[in-house]
Amino acid sequence: MTTPNSPSSELPDPVKFDRLLVVRTSAMGDIIHALPAVAALRESLPQISIGWVVEERWVELLCSPSASLAGPRSANRPLADRIHTVNTKGWRRSLIAPDTWRQISGSVRDLRIPHYQVALDFQGALRSALIARLSGAKRIYGFANPRESVARLAYTERITPNGTHVVEQDLALSEILLGKRVGLPAAQLPRDKSAEQECDRYTVERRIEKFALLNPGAGWGAKQWPAERYGEVAKQLSENGLKCLINYGPGEQALAEAAETSSEGRGKNIQLSLTQLIAFTRRAALFIGGDTGPMHLAAALKVPVVALFGPTDPARNGPFGTSSIVLRNQLSPTSHKRRIQPDAGLLAITAGEVVAAAKELLTRHS
Repeated sequence: MTTPNSPSSELPDPVKFDRLLVVRTSAMGDIIHALPAVAALRESLPQISIGWVVEERWVELLCSPSASLAGPRSANRPLADRIHTVNTKGWRRSLIAPDTWRQISGSVRDLRIPHYQVALDFQGALRSALIARLSGAKRIYGFANPRESVARLAYTERITPNGTHVVEQDLALSEILLGKRVGLPAAQLPRDKSAEQECDRYTVERRIEKFALLNPGAGWGAKQWPAERYGEVAKQLSENGLKCLINYGPGEQALAEAAETSSEGRGKNIQLSLTQLIAFTRRAALFIGGDTGPMHLAAALKVPVVALFGPTDPARNGPFGTSSIVLRNQLSPTSHKRRIQPDAGLLAITAGEVVAAAKELLTRHS
């Protein structure tokens, strides 16, 4: 599974440490990819205390708003015993401001309080490696070829994973720490009672028994399938008796409105917080969208997925661990460059192909 590449020849004995720090600050899909690896650590070492460093905007992926960031674990915070929040994007915008440095100092103090002995950097960026180093952990595990090569200088232990998908690569990092191969557990996401009740109210009031969740947004233009085609998909699925909710996040309202208009009102747009999105996704019969955080959330929750891929590689970033159909045209090059222009291969995927894939998945799970 893995090849150690480390200054130390010995792996740490799991019984000799009891405080572990996970560093995966962003983004949504990448945090979700790391959940099974951390769940494997939790299952293998139930006695240890696990901390997790995450950006403030993504904390609801680890802890529901109704729960505290530290203390006994529960359904509201199933994996981490303690969550440390950072705001690196905001800090970079005002790096010279005294208040920024007060916030940074406070975050570092909070990070050092538990006296972590081991840190795992799943992110492989300079900022995540620096956070791991600032925690005071004596052993820092990371990838031999991280996303930002300078990050490896902060690691005391480096590994080369053999897995193709990001989920497999993250699990490999946990396996090195455990000193053994382990099965892939399910991702654990918070459950929030009020969000689930709100989802129930929404569907009951609108007499929705079964629905598909459509997500027209994307991280950048080359990954974005036209919103109007999502609307056409919603229209056709509605004609077959399946309600469609069009999810949108911050800055994506225009996309959702375009999709709803194109659906002739058959699809209904809905803006959800992360906690609400988790609750609604759990109820969905189907998810349709591109290579985005919401798509990876649906896969983690075992919801059937129709994934529309353009330049990114579905072997590395596709829906993992759920029933899915990936649509990708051979015209699409494999590239992670954040191009604004729509990918020609992605545009070649028709609404009819998406509807056919959706019907096939629905038939499989009927």
